[in-house]
Amino acid sequence: MPDIASRSKALTSSVLDWVGMSEIEMPVVVEGPHQRDLPVSAKVQAFVNLTDADAKGIHMSRLYLGLENVFEDRRLNGLSIKKVLTTFASSHEGLSDSAYVEFAFDYLVKRQALITDFSGWKGYPVKVAATLKNDRVGLELSVKIPYSSTCPCSAALARQLIQQQFESDFADKKQLDMSTVLDWIGSEKGIVATPHSQRSYAQIKINLGCWNEELPVLVMIDRVESVLKTAVQTAVKREDEQEFARLNGKNLMFCEDAARRIKTALEQVPEYEDFWVRVNHLESLHAHDAVAIAVKGIERGYSPLPERQAI
Repeated sequence: MPDIASRSKALTSSVLDWVGMSEIEMPVVVEGPHQRDLPVSAKVQAFVNLTDADAKGIHMSRLYLGLENVFEDRRLNGLSIKKVLTTFASSHEGLSDSAYVEFAFDYLVKRQALITDFSGWKGYPVKVAATLKNDRVGLELSVKIPYSSTCPCSAALARQLIQQQFESDFADKKQLDMSTVLDWIGSEKGIVATPHSQRSYAQIKINLGCWNEELPVLVMIDRVESVLKTAVQTAVKREDEQEFARLNGKNLMFCEDAARRIKTALEQVPEYEDFWVRVNHLESLHAHDAVAIAVKGIERGYSPLPERQAI
């Protein structure tokens, strides 16, 4: 059968940065909670560069078969990613010297409620991308983490209104007993204003360099949620909702506060060669989002550009 890609010449002579496929559907297995296998359904991208300016094209079937062969056991980790990249490059010897692969999937974790025994499933969008260039593999892990943020300014304004209402309701009282004050605080009059809060998202990219181990997805998620302290919940009862309200009140955050918390937490992990963080507070007061961005700040590292990081 004719092989046009191998035998034909390009009509226009030029090298190409990347050629390959996207939206490949593939089941893979990553390390889940308690080091157990977690099957996920991934969308895969597979590419090589085209260094031969006169070649008609690459052999896309070799990329597809390379994925199938390397991931026959479905295990997605640093070693299998490195192996598939070298497979891509070796199958295109003379045509390519660099390769790229990307896996996008939802990482499902069963999360315990804050107080009760309730629990529910929570999905985190994850992207694992790796590049083989100059015989060196670089691996990047991206995660999108939802959390709740309550505005410190709005909280202060709400407290002021509550103080004013208290002063108005008891202006003629020279003395107050504890039960009267408690009843007032527990009534609708006692809470005449509430601060605005919103679901927020931390978008994080971690450069893991030449990573040979299981992917540290949950470790990174837990680290970020532990410093934010207001992780979005799943199944809750009233006790859990009350605790969530307390945590939000104890952790009032502008987007700047959230970004600094995350940056400080990531800086403490030497295995993270570089990182890029974007926090998005989907304002309930405004029609726009409040955004803060931080990078590790290493030479030739991530640029602190406010890119829209799609995960």
